[in-house]
Amino acid sequence: MKLWFRKYLFSSVGLIILSFSIWFFIPAETLISTGEKWKGVCWVGSRQPLQGGEIQALVNTGANAISQTPFGWQSQKNTPEIRWDVSNERRWWGETPVGIQATFDSSATKGIMNMLKPHLWVREGWVGEIEMGNEADWKIWFANYQAFILDYARLAETLNMPMLCVGTELEKTSQREKEWRAIIAEVRKVYSGKITYAANFTEFEKVKFWDALDYIGIQAYFPLAKDHNPTLQELKASWESHLPGIEKVIRKYKKPVLFTEIGYCNTVDAAVEPWVWPNERKEIQFSEEVQARCYEAFFETAWKKSWMAGVFFWKWYPERHNREPDFTPQGKMAEEVMRAYFSAD
Repeated sequence: MKLWFRKYLFSSVGLIILSFSIWFFIPAETLISTGEKWKGVCWVGSRQPLQGGEIQALVNTGANAISQTPFGWQSQKNTPEIRWDVSNERRWWGETPVGIQATFDSSATKGIMNMLKPHLWVREGWVGEIEMGNEADWKIWFANYQAFILDYARLAETLNMPMLCVGTELEKTSQREKEWRAIIAEVRKVYSGKITYAANFTEFEKVKFWDALDYIGIQAYFPLAKDHNPTLQELKASWESHLPGIEKVIRKYKKPVLFTEIGYCNTVDAAVEPWVWPNERKEIQFSEEVQARCYEAFFETAWKKSWMAGVFFWKWYPERHNREPDFTPQGKMAEEVMRAYFSAD
C-alpha cells in the first residue's frame, strides 16, 4: 500500500469514527415538553338543570377537564349565513349561558378545568365541507363567523373560563390563513385565557396559524385498523405511524398538543373509521372490548408523549341513556381503562 493512500485511508476512518462519536453523544432532539396533562371529556349539555352528583361521577374517573359545546347553525355548507343567539334560553339547558355557567361553577369547585368549544352545525353535511363559491360570500361568512365566536369569547371571559377553542373541523376555511389570523387577533382582544383551534386529523398538518395559538388542537380520529377486532399490538403500531406527522408540526411551531376530541364507538369496527356516527353503525356487532382496546392503545402511545397537554374523550353524558351503539365510555370497559390511566398520573 502506498504511503499516501494509507494516510488517506486512516484519516478517512478517523474522520468517520470521530463523526460517529459526536453523533452518538449528542442527545436526540427533544420536542416541546409541557407540565400540563388535562384528562378530559366532551361534556354533553343536558336538557334539564343538573340534579347533583353528575360532576362527582366524572371526578371519580380521575378526569380533571371538560369541554362545553354551544352551537351555531348553518343551513347549507355553501351559503354564508350563520344563526346563533347567546341569549336564547329555548335550547337545551346545558347549552345556554345559564347552563354553561352552572356547569362551569359546579365543575370548578371539584377542580375541573373547562374549555368552551363552540361548534357549527350544518343541516346537510359536515362542517369540514363548508366552502364558499366566491370572494363576496367568503367575506360575509368570515364576518358572521367572527361575530359568532366573539360572542362566545366574551362569555368565556365573563365566566373566567381558562380555555377557548376558536373553531372546530372547519377544514376548507382554515386554509385562508389571513382571515383566521384576523379572527384570532380579535379574540385575543376580548378573551385573556388560552386558545386553540380543533383541526380535523386530515387538516392539522395544513394549518399555518398555529403560532398564533397556545396549543395545536387535533380532532384525533385517526384510522387505526383495516378490519374488525384489531389486536392491541395492531392499534399501537398504527398510533406509532401517526405520531411522526404530529411531531413534524410540533417541531415547526413549538407548541404543545391537545387532542380536542378523540373517541370510539363500542363496535367491532370502531378503529377502522372512528369518526363514523353511531346511527351509521346500527347493523354492526357491538364490542366493548374493541372500544376499550382503542382507549388502551392511545394511552400506551400518544398519551405518554411529553408534548401531550391533554385529551378530551367524545363524549360524556351528565345523565345515562340507553342509546346504543355510542361513543361514550360510560358504564363500559372503556371507562375502566380511562379511570386506570387518568388515576395513575
